[in-house]
Amino acid sequence: MMKRQLQRLRPDTHGITTAATFLRAGGLVSFPTETVYGLGANACDDAAVARIYEAKGRPSFNPLIAHLGSRDAAEKLCRFNQDAKALAAAFWPGALTLVLPLKNGAKVSKLVTAGLETLAVRMPDHPVATALLSAFDGPIAAPSANPSGRVSPTTADHVVAGLGDRIDAVIDGGPCKVGVESTIVSCVDKPALLRAGGIPVEALEACLGQSLQRPGDPSVPVSPGQLASHYAPKGKMRLNARHAEADEVMLGFGPVEGDLNLSRSGDLIEAAANLFACLHRLDEMQASAIAVSPIPDTGLGRAINDRLRRAAAPRD
Repeated sequence: MMKRQLQRLRPDTHGITTAATFLRAGGLVSFPTETVYGLGANACDDAAVARIYEAKGRPSFNPLIAHLGSRDAAEKLCRFNQDAKALAAAFWPGALTLVLPLKNGAKVSKLVTAGLETLAVRMPDHPVATALLSAFDGPIAAPSANPSGRVSPTTADHVVAGLGDRIDAVIDGGPCKVGVESTIVSCVDKPALLRAGGIPVEALEACLGQSLQRPGDPSVPVSPGQLASHYAPKGKMRLNARHAEADEVMLGFGPVEGDLNLSRSGDLIEAAANLFACLHRLDEMQASAIAVSPIPDTGLGRAINDRLRRAAAPRD
């Protein structure tokens, strides 16, 4: 992992402008929200989003939350039904994330959506986050700014201690006032609670005039990272292959060439950035049998291999 010289920025015009410049260049910037400090990257830049996973040591490619500066910006990316509109009107800006269907042509990295046709969006209620979103003028993908599996950070000191030389900058906006992650509600169909958080469930249900479906109910969508096979191309996949059989399409890596290649140079960040696009391309090619080159099981390779194993898992 490349070491970086972290800059600790003040929450003033210069600091915000510097942070936005880092984001436009594909860098990683931690910033405060009302819930926890997020680890931000340009949500439209595949390589930048891949660096989030590298910095966090995240073991699999689970969907990330796209932070936006306005509801109008969210509506350019997602389709809002009446339930979503009611919740956004009542609780945005605030500690509520909505999972919504992506609009056709929405230019968001497939690493943010984990290859799904939905996007998790929220509008944070924090002056520093708001200023950064305005200066950057685009969606910022941002999970919590901590190594995977560690406690979420609520101060800039927590971020420095956990991520230190793995990121470019942190904007020190003081302690977060909520201190727990946002509540996540799916509004793809009937409103369903995917994660409890900073907005009480009772308040959401009062707004909607109905109960939220709960995890465990058969009709509630399973959290994407929990699925054994997701996102999977239609073709049957064979992993750790050095060459393709006669009926197979080859997905290569490094010196193992193929019909598609995740990274000819063997760069794991590039491979992660290309992963979901390649899986979708295999479907477009109508590949019924797919051979996949070995991927080193180190660094981002562990996350790539986790996703490939899920994609290759037996399906009904």
